[in-house]
Amino acid sequence: MKQSLAILAIAAALAAAGTAQAADHEIRMLNRGEKGTMVFEPAFVEAQPGDTIHFIAVDKGHNAETIKGMLPDGVEGFKGKINQDIAYQVEAEGIYGIKCAPHYGMGMVAIIRVGEPVNAAEAQAVRHPGRAAAVMGELLGMAVAAN
Repeated sequence: MKQSLAILAIAAALAAAGTAQAADHEIRMLNRGEKGTMVFEPAFVEAQPGDTIHFIAVDKGHNAETIKGMLPDGVEGFKGKINQDIAYQVEAEGIYGIKCAPHYGMGMVAIIRVGEPVNAAEAQAVRHPGRAAAVMGELLGMAVAAN
């Protein structure tokens, strides 16, 4: 009986350890994707604290950087260089807004939702130029509805 309980305890611990591992997510920076030109693909990612997001410069002329006002409290943003991949680890729950600086007005934006969207109101209050406003509105709707 004790041996059976010990085996069950070990199995439960291994299962819990397996789910606690951080995941890697990939977002490609593209000139043309499924939703048109100048896009992040996917443009919406659901992640957990500790996960790493890899922005891959598939096509030239793009970068990835956080959008001011669209980060959870206390989180430091990032600014990637043009034509370079960048990895960013998300630590806090909330909504992370991402843009490609050269193509922001053309709607090249993305959302990473980490756990609960605790900063949804602040993220929704940020204004975006040109086509980015419509694309970001759709992505924020997805981020809030994913509850």
